[in-house]
Amino acid sequence: MSDIYTLGIDVGSTASKCIILKNGCEIVSKSLIGVGAGTSGPERAIKQVLDGCGMKKEDMAYTLATGYGRNSLMGLADQQMSELSCHAKGATFLFPDVHTVIDIGGQDVKILHIENGAMVNFAMNDKCAAGTGRFLDVMARVLEVRVDDLDKLGALSTKDVAISSTCTVFAESEVISQLAQGTNKNDIIAGIHRAVANRVVGLAHRIGVQDTVVMTGGVAQNSGVVQALAAGLGHEVHTSELTQYNGALGAALFAYQKAARAAGVK
Repeated sequence: MSDIYTLGIDVGSTASKCIILKNGCEIVSKSLIGVGAGTSGPERAIKQVLDGCGMKKEDMAYTLATGYGRNSLMGLADQQMSELSCHAKGATFLFPDVHTVIDIGGQDVKILHIENGAMVNFAMNDKCAAGTGRFLDVMARVLEVRVDDLDKLGALSTKDVAISSTCTVFAESEVISQLAQGTNKNDIIAGIHRAVANRVVGLAHRIGVQDTVVMTGGVAQNSGVVQALAAGLGHEVHTSELTQYNGALGAALFAYQKAARAAGVK
């Protein structure tokens, strides 16, 4: 029987990600473009992932879109699906024993409770930028550092500095005030990481936290936030090199289920 290739597309608010799976288990290509919904990002990500394995859209048995901007791909994707389900699916593929998924994206935070690979409850903050990637972007701009350097700089902290506000605007004012007082940037950054973690911990406790805890989304690449979360939750927080691709991976897995069923594969 011929191989089955499926494409998962995750159109986020700040990035577009794609994964192509072979037979529902092997990643043959992936792509990430740093712009999301409402831009050329999704189409560019699709072209890049197909070029990466020398395939065409017609070679895909099934294509499934998820994420904030999934509805913009009507006509390109065979189906759209909630990012909550796709993140649960992707995290379970990477960590079969997962029970809690913490997904911090560009503009929202999602906490998923997983049982037997399926989401049974969730909590979500999509009304405020506090605790999101956008919050860290704003703080990095105020501090005049690259957002990718926040974890390395925060690790150099030698003194606790509290950033107490959970509002991005007020936290920005706090950071500016600390800078004016001559507070070390590294200490401020470590305080920012704790502020993000505190916001997420409060959301997570609404539905409860159980091992294994997995963090996904772009912010999971910031080890300072991951460590602050682990300390706040009292649980080890696992991440993967595919953290940013988790939604796209889940979409590709659901696409494989659809394609396999249609092909009569058990």
